Amino acid sequence: MNIKFYLPALLILGLLSSCSDHIYGPALHHSDIAYMPKPMSMDSAKSATYISGALVLDFSPNLNDQLTSGQVNISHANTFKNFNLAYGAFTSLGNYANSDLQPNDPFYFKNKFFGAVGGRLSGNFFINSDSRTDFRIIGFEAVYSHEFGDYANFRKAVTGQPNFYTDTRTNLFTGGLTSEIVFHGRKPDTQMGFRVFVGETFGNDNIYNNSNNNYVTYKTPTYVAFSYFVQFKQYFAVVEGGTYVQFRVGLKF
Repeated sequence: MNIKFYLPALLILGLLSSCSDHIYGPALHHSDIAYMPKPMSMDSAKSATYISGALVLDFSPNLNDQLTSGQVNISHANTFKNFNLAYGAFTSLGNYANSDLQPNDPFYFKNKFFGAVGGRLSGNFFINSDSRTDFRIIGFEAVYSHEFGDYANFRKAVTGQPNFYTDTRTNLFTGGLTSEIVFHGRKPDTQMGFRVFVGETFGNDNIYNNSNNNYVTYKTPTYVAFSYFVQFKQYFAVVEGGTYVQFRVGLKF
């Protein structure tokens, strides 16, 4: 499989990038998907609300700058016979830390604030061959987000400047397919799950495909993310990653 080469390839491509090119994309580009928990088919309660807080760590498209943000998520999920559905909203506040531009460079900055609000939708078709496991064979994830703040304004300000390549979008829509397995231990209130997501952010991604040098690629167009979910009674945690890492803890009620 090529997946294990995904992150090393990104690092190599980042090293190949021209040091004179400055690439700026939306703060949540390829980090907007977040795992949405849902009740298992054998749970006594088929409907639940989940609220969580998250820490998200990401890098700029050319891997030089770091984005750190806090996120609050709230969602509601329903499990039916062989199908489940979840929907929710989130808000994110963070900081874009510059390591690419130097103090003597035009438009130099040290930190810029960004924020975002949005909504998510998720569903799965599943089967269960025993009383402990749901095989969520195929599902979908979709997220819409709107970005605001200093970093979004900065991208618009430097658009068209020499050696600056910007994606000025502040509204993103990402969608894709998932596959997941969720199971519980001897006690039904202890659950774990693993999920893979493959999709893309829709719209014009040309600045990530090449710059003035056609061989330079800053990020692959396909969005791949992996998630690990664990729940103990009404508490849960999620670790998620792709080109970003997200740590989340929350409460089910």
